[in-house]
Amino acid sequence: MGQWARNRTPRGRATQGDGCHHDLGLPLPPEIRHTGVVKNAVALTPVARAEGQTEPARAADGRTRDRVAQLLLERGSATAAELGDALGLSPAAIRRHLDAMLADGLVTSTIQPARGHRGRGRPARIFALTDAGRVTCAPHTYDDLATAALRWIGRHGGPDAVTAFVSDQVAQLEQRCKTAMEGARDEPLSRAEALAEALSAEGYAASATAIATGGQLCQHHCPVAHVAAEFPQLCEAETQVIGRLVGTHVQRLATIANGDGVCTTHIPDPRRAAAFHPSEPTSTAQ
Repeated sequence: MGQWARNRTPRGRATQGDGCHHDLGLPLPPEIRHTGVVKNAVALTPVARAEGQTEPARAADGRTRDRVAQLLLERGSATAAELGDALGLSPAAIRRHLDAMLADGLVTSTIQPARGHRGRGRPARIFALTDAGRVTCAPHTYDDLATAALRWIGRHGGPDAVTAFVSDQVAQLEQRCKTAMEGARDEPLSRAEALAEALSAEGYAASATAIATGGQLCQHHCPVAHVAAEFPQLCEAETQVIGRLVGTHVQRLATIANGDGVCTTHIPDPRRAAAFHPSEPTSTAQ
């Protein structure tokens, strides 16, 4: 599944309100003795953290940036002045958005070639979308292609063919994560932490949380969520992979594909399970 979208993100960070704590050491401190299932998480972006900026202002910023990206997609490249003319905004206002997009890796800039005598002031810069920027303009293009491919496989090969294809794709993800997890300890919770780091490198923005009954693996992004909404085999295969990689049976509690804000997988702690189900004493002959 990682073959369709391999956006690289840094290791999953705890976001305000996500309930995901990264210290999996035991015993558990009182503040994380809970069993709440993480289904939604709110990430604070640099814009959202700006002091004094209201929610409508942040929304307007996002809409303007989307319009800038769409214009660059249509035109191929443009200067801040050209974009400002098209959107009815000042070049300075457009540059503020372009600078943020540069920092996010969504656009590139080059110096506009001089035509004739150049006057005073800084030379104009020409901006163009990067591959990542183009994806933001049409985020579901690859999802639509993958969905269409799976539909075709289903029509011509039946459900078993879809399952086989999904299993093959997820097996590749499993192998990459397994390699990245080499050196992790055997305990499921320790392996969950290593798996979170491996999944984050695959674009899942994952984190691991210790809770009273074991642990939770939270995936704050799903590169194939729109495909999985129609083909739940993706989620089922991924859950099996998580279980194999952490070394114990796991339970999927929430998925982005199902409308939740976070994919959450419960990982039971075998030591705690043993405490509730002690071995029966061996009877002795009388």
